[in-house]
Amino acid sequence: MNVIERAVSIHPYFNVRSGQMPAAKALLREFVARTAREDKVLYYEFTLNDDQIFCREAYLGAAGLLAHLTNVGDLLEKFLALAELVRVEVHGPAGELDQLKGPLGHLNPAWFVYECGVTRSVPV
Repeated sequence: MNVIERAVSIHPYFNVRSGQMPAAKALLREFVARTAREDKVLYYEFTLNDDQIFCREAYLGAAGLLAHLTNVGDLLEKFLALAELVRVEVHGPAGELDQLKGPLGHLNPAWFVYECGVTRSVPV
């Protein structure tokens, strides 16, 4: 299994409360700065659609995702005062997802089990 096939990604969607977008955007940069120091992050980025914020993120295994949540827990608490979590998906191999069902169960995520795919290495 290659790195991508072992990866766990989480896909949270947030609706930003009225008038809170400037403060929410400021926190996004703090999330990115802190996450950049994590050794198991594969990618981490935010995209916006009107008053919605989506975080596209993946980690090397369940341990990487759990370490990330510990690392940014205080920021997430501040962020949730500005925005509502409206949907969460977690994608990855069954064995990795099994390790997350307890710690993330309170979020009631949709669980997507990796089946198959293609990974291509592209030179930069």
